[in-house]
Amino acid sequence: MALLGPALFARVSRLPRDPGPLRFFSYGTKTLYQSIDAPQSKFFQPRLKPMLPPNTFQGKVAFITGGGTGLGKAMTTFLSSLGAQCVIASRNLDVLKATAEEISSQTGNKVHAIRCDVRDPEMVRNTVLELIQVAGLPDVVINNAAGNFISPTERLSPNAWKAITDIVLNGTAYVTLEIGKQLIKAQKGAAFLAITTIYAESGSGFVVPSSSAKSGVEAMNKSLAAEWSRYGMRFNIIQPGPIKTKGAFSRLDPTGRFEKEMIERVPCGRLGTVEELANLATFLCSDYASWINGAVIRFDGGEEVFLSGEFNSLKKVTKEEWDVIEGLVRKTKGS
Repeated sequence: MALLGPALFARVSRLPRDPGPLRFFSYGTKTLYQSIDAPQSKFFQPRLKPMLPPNTFQGKVAFITGGGTGLGKAMTTFLSSLGAQCVIASRNLDVLKATAEEISSQTGNKVHAIRCDVRDPEMVRNTVLELIQVAGLPDVVINNAAGNFISPTERLSPNAWKAITDIVLNGTAYVTLEIGKQLIKAQKGAAFLAITTIYAESGSGFVVPSSSAKSGVEAMNKSLAAEWSRYGMRFNIIQPGPIKTKGAFSRLDPTGRFEKEMIERVPCGRLGTVEELANLATFLCSDYASWINGAVIRFDGGEEVFLSGEFNSLKKVTKEEWDVIEGLVRKTKGS
C-alpha cells in the first residue's frame, strides 16, 4: 500500500465529484444559507421542530448568554416554545431586544433582554441580580457567549489572545460562579450547559486562543459536575461541529471557500442546523436528562471520527481502483 499511495491518490484527486443536491436551510422565515450537500445527506435529514413535549419547561427560568443570535437564539426559541421564561444576555442590547420581541411573538412567552459583557465580572454580577429580579433564579443556565477568529498563531498579539480567552473562559467562569453561588445560597438546583467545539478536545491550529479557552471551559464544567452536584446542579457540554451561522462563518470562513471542504469531511454529508442543536440542548437541560452529568456530547455528523482515522480518505477510491488494489494485495506474499 505504501508504494501505491502517491500514484493512487494522484489519480483519485483528479476524479470528478458529484456536488450533490443544492439545498436551503432556513430559520423561521429567513433563509440562513444555501449549501451543496453530499448525496448521503438524504439519509440524515434534519428535524427542525422541538422534539420534547409541550410545556416541558413550564414554570422554569432559563438564562442564555449570547442569546441574541445564532445558536443562542435557536436555543432560546426552543426553550421559550416549550414553556420557559427566558432571559438572554449579550453586549448588543438592540439585537437582544429585537430577538426577545421576535421570540415572544412566536411563542407567547416573555423573553427578557439584559445587556451584559461577560468579560466584566462586575457587570456579570449586576446582570445576575437583574435576572433574579425580573424572572427569579434560573433552572437552566446556558453558557453560549463566544468569540473566535482565524489567524496564524505567530501573528497573535497579547490583546488578541486576551480578547478570546476573556469571553470564552473567563466569561463562562464569571457567569457560572456568580449564578452558582446564588443557587447554593438559595438551596436551589439547576442544569448548566456549555457550548464548546470539537477541537476543544483535540486542539487545532489557527484558532489556538479559542481551542485553549474552550478546553478550559470543558475542564471547569466537568470539575463542577463532580463538586456541585451535591447542591443540585448538573453540568454538561455540547461540542458542535460545523453549523453555519452568520456570526461564526463571517469570521471563520469569510470568503465561503471552505464550506464545501467542511461538508466533504462530514460523513453525514451536510452541515448541522441550529434547530438540531437546540433540540439536543433542550433535552440535556430538561428533567428527561436528570441522570446525565459531566457529559461531553460531540455533535458533528461524524466529522471528528473521520478526521481521526488515518485511512478514512480512502473513501475517494473508486470500485475499479479497489479491484486493482485487491489484485496487487492478493499477489503479495509474506510480509
